[in-house]
Amino acid sequence: MSLVVRPVRPEELPAVGRLTVDAYVADGIVPADHEYADQLRDAQARAAEASVLVAEDASGVVGTVTVAQHGSPWAEIAAPHEAEIRMLAVHPSARGRGVGLLLVRAALDVARSTGAEAVALTTLSTMRVAHRIYEGLGFERAPERDWRHEEYVMLVYTLAVDPAP
Repeated sequence: MSLVVRPVRPEELPAVGRLTVDAYVADGIVPADHEYADQLRDAQARAAEASVLVAEDASGVVGTVTVAQHGSPWAEIAAPHEAEIRMLAVHPSARGRGVGLLLVRAALDVARSTGAEAVALTTLSTMRVAHRIYEGLGFERAPERDWRHEEYVMLVYTLAVDPAP
């Protein structure tokens, strides 16, 4: 089954928000009633202030990722020369097919197209599948940039990128 990664369409935003929440809840990252689930669900606000991409197959949208530029309300850790990858989510039924990898590669292309010199992202220690994707693409840990939110230790990864010509 062929996968296509593209910018989200406005009519898909509610479904993309639900998919993001469903993926995070399925992975035990947040409970469905956590305040962060409201942010995950708000794909409309993300799309207005950042770049939201989706992965689509014949069944429909199966994954999503957000790319935020430094200064965006969606960028938590991006330095002035960086773009930030946020809210990577793959529907549980689509896992193991390379959807996350395709989304991260597309996010890197978006970052390059904006002139970013590097990409940063935050992850949890439990997101081991995501770590394999990031490390396989050359991201490196930046432990000096790790931070805490509530009871979570947020791990930071970065990757230098060449801006698009």
